[in-house]
Amino acid sequence: MNTYFLESLITQASNDSQTMLPPCVLTIGNFDGVHLGHQAMLAQMRRLASELNLSAAVMIFEPQPREFFAPDKAPARLTNLPEKQVLLAEQGVDNLIVAHFDEDFRALSAKAFADLLAQRLNVKALVLGDDFRFGHDRTGDSQFLRDYGLPVTRLDTVTDTVADTTTSTATSNVEVSRNDSNDSGDESVSARISSTRVRDLLLSGDIQAANALLGRDYTITGTVVGGDQIGRTMDFPTANIDLQRIKPALHGIFAVDVVVLDQQGQVMADGLSKRAVAGQTGVPGLRAHSLFGTASIGTRPSVTNVPEWRLEVHFPKLQADLYDLSLNVRFLHYLHGERQYEGLLALKAGIHQDVADLLAWRERQLQSAH
Repeated sequence: MNTYFLESLITQASNDSQTMLPPCVLTIGNFDGVHLGHQAMLAQMRRLASELNLSAAVMIFEPQPREFFAPDKAPARLTNLPEKQVLLAEQGVDNLIVAHFDEDFRALSAKAFADLLAQRLNVKALVLGDDFRFGHDRTGDSQFLRDYGLPVTRLDTVTDTVADTTTSTATSNVEVSRNDSNDSGDESVSARISSTRVRDLLLSGDIQAANALLGRDYTITGTVVGGDQIGRTMDFPTANIDLQRIKPALHGIFAVDVVVLDQQGQVMADGLSKRAVAGQTGVPGLRAHSLFGTASIGTRPSVTNVPEWRLEVHFPKLQADLYDLSLNVRFLHYLHGERQYEGLLALKAGIHQDVADLLAWRERQLQSAH
């Protein structure tokens, strides 16, 4: 997949009087999480692109619009830009266009935006969600684009079946429907698959239900950066992983397994244990080439009064230098939310208990698998 930044494309087109992009079918949105609803839209776009012998392209926004308007109140990110790039490439997208959302982009009229699509980006057709709006006055929609002369295929609501509306557990029965719910007499309810639902499930610790809507295990990928080494002073050294987002979508204490990614984003065989020294090679994780870890993701209320989101992973029985490694962290099990301890001794005791509880959880998973 090729990634382009919209400003560069506009500059190129202005200088050369033509776009550098091939004719395409385009879909537009935040695509945060690239969940099953997004995947249905991308599949429809790929089918149309194949039928028309066009490339398949996606436009996303960085920052996402709500992060631009109110960063303190914006929803948590499911995926940062690098993670989104990987997921979209896996969905067969040929070209990704990243639009920098700022005052100039916000000020575009619906007509100017349509001109941009047709004249600068070589868009020949679009696939859009049923709630898509654009332009500074939000007058742009699918019908506006059709009237402009761009064919638009509208994807209706993508839902899944929730067996019990009093719980958050979702099944993987996915359908495209014009209705947001079934008849009131039915025992099941069709609920819209959305990034908001995934965020709510992750925040509540219901990782399995979130995974059902994502169509994959939820992970965070980031580089190990320097921390304040407080964990090391308590005999629980941690890898501090750069989140690259304003705030994460889940908070608390988790069991995780972690792999190392190479520069191409591929899993390195035993990438963590190969870094081990002094015979401390870590505890094997639940997927190939991984190590088991205990993760804390939050603002560390027991350590600092300054809110700063951190993802810190402790690897039991591992001694290794992990700085600058790209780690992919898969969240397996939610233990509890962040707790505020009275002093570092109480914090150390709490961490000790968390590690013991999560290692016991791992053993139960291994026993149930046999």
